[in-house]
Amino acid sequence: TYEDTYRLKIEGWKKIFHSNGNEKTAGVTILKSEKIDFKTKTKRDKEGHYIMIKGSIQQDDITILNIYAPNTGAQRCIKEILSELKKEIGPKTIITGDFNTLLSTLGRTSREKINKETSDLICTIYHVDLIDIYRTFHPRATEYTFFSSTHGLFSRIDHTLCHKTSSETFKKLK
Repeated sequence: TYEDTYRLKIEGWKKIFHSNGNEKTAGVTILKSEKIDFKTKTKRDKEGHYIMIKGSIQQDDITILNIYAPNTGAQRCIKEILSELKKEIGPKTIITGDFNTLLSTLGRTSREKINKETSDLICTIYHVDLIDIYRTFHPRATEYTFFSSTHGLFSRIDHTLCHKTSSETFKKLK
């Protein structure tokens, strides 16, 4: 809403792209720096689970997809989004967000097995030619993005994915 956008105004960030559901239980935002000339086309869902912006920076096309998956059914939600947007995902795509699910057994302090839904999601990610950037460059690292005080567990549920052919670009940024 306009009110939510107003709260997000931050000096130096010229454009705010957002998508949120009516119930305010989901929402995603992408901020664009005023220093970047980025012509865009936007696609979002009405539930607020994703927003995708496509544009070009210095004549180089790029797609940025921000995903929020609900706590319940996260794997199915992400899988549906990736399947729906499969044709939009290419070598210059970055996907980031709060996936609310693990993509590796190293993503949690307790080493329980990956369940079938997560395994199916990982398979979908593979078939869309995506890789987990963090896990690619830090295959054995155990750093976390979330702590559940209820369960006393640390987890890595926020992820950044890219097309597998772009990994060298991110390696240079390391």
